Amino acid sequence: QVQLVESGGGLVQAGGSLRLSCAASGRIASTYSMGWFRQAPGKEREFVAFINWSGSTYYTDSVKGRFTISRDNAKNTVYLQMNSLKPEDTAVYYCAVVYQSRRPSSSEVDYWGQGTQVTVSS
Repeated sequence: QVQLVESGGGLVQAGGSLRLSCAASGRIASTYSMGWFRQAPGKEREFVAFINWSGSTYYTDSVKGRFTISRDNAKNTVYLQMNSLKPEDTAVYYCAVVYQSRRPSSSEVDYWGQGTQVTVSS
């Protein structure tokens, strides 16, 4: 079993920044990818960003140029630096572990974190 612990969410004004962290522990494979999804009230969970084990990154169009995903393999940790935040970024952000190298759909995620709330005020 794999455990994911997220941190870094909170309340920020539009234009501000936050950094999310997610640490993986437990019986995790030697090669794995990590990513972030988000879910706003009344909406489906959607893909945000993804980094595979070779370091390739993928972003949904709405966050390109504002969000940056990175990982520290020694710490089994993934980060999401979010800049120029907008009210429409408000959602619960979920960390994900995926045992594949290409961008996943939510149904392809192997493990989920508990979620962290990000609220952007206008």
